[in-house]
Amino acid sequence: MLIRKLFKFENAHIVRGCSTQRCAYSIHGHSYKVELLLEAHALDNGQMIYDFGLLKGDIRDLIDAFDHAVALWSGDDPDYLATMRKHSERWVLIPVSPSAEQFARLFFRLVDTALSLTVMANGEDDVRLHSVIVHETETGYAQCFREDVDNPRMGQIDLDSITFSPAVIQEWRDPNLFERLKRGESQENPRPGERYMHQAHATHVDSDQGGTHA
Repeated sequence: MLIRKLFKFENAHIVRGCSTQRCAYSIHGHSYKVELLLEAHALDNGQMIYDFGLLKGDIRDLIDAFDHAVALWSGDDPDYLATMRKHSERWVLIPVSPSAEQFARLFFRLVDTALSLTVMANGEDDVRLHSVIVHETETGYAQCFREDVDNPRMGQIDLDSITFSPAVIQEWRDPNLFERLKRGESQENPRPGERYMHQAHATHVDSDQGGTHA
């Protein structure tokens, strides 16, 4: 069985070498939609493949890192890269050109790493990332499957070749998130009761401070 979770973000880029001149030589942006398709052949204690709420931690932070940011290809002109990193707080340096196809491969690498290092806590069984779909426009998308991620004809994507700007990292719930993934450290999901108590406590604190818990 497959389930799907949709994320959205705004991002700017240049796609060098593509056929469309505007895309290849001018900075421009898109309103991206990213679909994560998870697969399993059993249900957890809540009779779900995977609780969507569990995707609001590390995985959401990794995708949100690209929101209101500039995606930079490490193989681009050094002067351009230096200028963009100087004048934009939020940027992500990646080892491939930021096309929809490469974004799909990149997100597969990031999400699959995070999911594979997650210790399940509610009876989940054989949950894995099936594919990632990246919508660059309303009419065009790219879909990455597992065999595409390590395809040498599409370029190598290693975690060590990805750099997030300090402004991106400081907004993460865990500033050590990416370093933890690169070290291969596991992270246990909250147990159902623990998650409820944490949310109740956060709501109480926000209420006392006159805020709204999201």
